[in-house]
Amino acid sequence: MARLPYLEPDQVAPEYRDMLKRNTNLHKLLVNSPDMARAFSGLGGYIRFKSKLDTRLRELAILQVGWLEKSEYEFTHHVKIGKEFGVTDEDIKGLMAETEGKPSNLEPLTKAVLRGAREMVKDLAMSDATFAEIKKDLSDEHMTDLVLTIAFYCAVVRVLATMKIDNEPQYKEVLKQYPIPGVQ
Repeated sequence: MARLPYLEPDQVAPEYRDMLKRNTNLHKLLVNSPDMARAFSGLGGYIRFKSKLDTRLRELAILQVGWLEKSEYEFTHHVKIGKEFGVTDEDIKGLMAETEGKPSNLEPLTKAVLRGAREMVKDLAMSDATFAEIKKDLSDEHMTDLVLTIAFYCAVVRVLATMKIDNEPQYKEVLKQYPIPGVQ
């Protein structure tokens, strides 16, 4: 159960009701601090709609963070979002294999991006070798967007966990296909 209330539009000042157009528990809780929610949504919106980073790579990096951190909410939401941006079931199976150190059919750049996300989660930063490998294929702008995307979602999973935000039932369905080890 969430540690703060989920607010509905009639509980929020009119100038902040647009913050609830995405009807998710995350947004309903964050609007307890409407200006912070707007700032949070600004960066999240940039990542999703304005970044020039390849959308499939972006979503796979986010999924890697959610999977590694065992964030049911983050992982399940981004499985659905990721599929809108070109992520396939084979990509997700490849991510799971790569996380376990097993081979996958993912292309080298994708493998490196996933490794970079794992390093940022586990070791705080991407190693020089992984950064250099990814940088061979990405511009400075894309590298910046990738690193900030991974870092932002490292923060998001901590918000979700600390606030104990409940996952919506329609997203829990994803766990039937992709059960996260250790998550009920």
